[in-house]
Amino acid sequence: MMQTDTVDFEAIKERQRMGWEAGDYPRVGNTLQLMAERLVEAADVHAGQRVLDVACGQGNAAIAAARRFADSTGVDYAANLLAQGRERANAEHLAVTFTEGDAEQLPFPQASFDATLSTVGVMFAPDQERAAAELVRVTRAGGKIALASWTPEGLVGVLFKTIGKYAPPPAGVKSPMLWGTEARLAELFGDTVDWTVTRRTFDLVYRSPEHFSEWFRLYYGPITRLAGSLDDDTRAQFGADLADVPRQFNRAGDGTVLAPGEYLEAVGVRR
Repeated sequence: MMQTDTVDFEAIKERQRMGWEAGDYPRVGNTLQLMAERLVEAADVHAGQRVLDVACGQGNAAIAAARRFADSTGVDYAANLLAQGRERANAEHLAVTFTEGDAEQLPFPQASFDATLSTVGVMFAPDQERAAAELVRVTRAGGKIALASWTPEGLVGVLFKTIGKYAPPPAGVKSPMLWGTEARLAELFGDTVDWTVTRRTFDLVYRSPEHFSEWFRLYYGPITRLAGSLDDDTRAQFGADLADVPRQFNRAGDGTVLAPGEYLEAVGVRR
């Protein structure tokens, strides 16, 4: 509890929000849609269920649930991402409610949802204990909590270690990649959720390592904002270091990138 008392989570979240509202994250996030489709299927989401996508970004899981005729809601604190989620849902003629809100203080009553999902979203909440408690609070007993979270040792885990060399994470805040470990899930949820976990991979596909680096610097808001704060020489080195990340995992032999990003798919029953 000492961590919660001494770390200014609200200030951290405000900086995070500014990061996500920079760039154009949906250009990255839309490429991850398959992860959400898999998660919704793993959680056995079906028609008529009340489903919440937490830290939904541009709505991948909310849209996937709506395709299965669930009563789908997405919540996020970045208004620009919600706006793109609404555009996507409207384009597909899907009924999705997008609501502005904080994953650490969800604007919904207790036991509001049959299934609460998050694809590489809630893992970035700085107060991890509070975010986990909120997932439990809004899910009915016997309902599902389903999470897709990058692992520390996978491609995205290495990406964030690279970012950390240029912008160290705030003191006292645990790595979001810990959500991609069974041990951390056990710490966060205790005996409130019975988990079934599966390690999976999602292929990140780009024209080249340099294209990967450029795409993330242009559109992945936190990286966009960081790159803009660096001097020319440091920015060039940062770009080169980002390009090295997919090279470590690349399975393509033709100069393009086909690199598996490992994540933990965790589907639990709320006690």
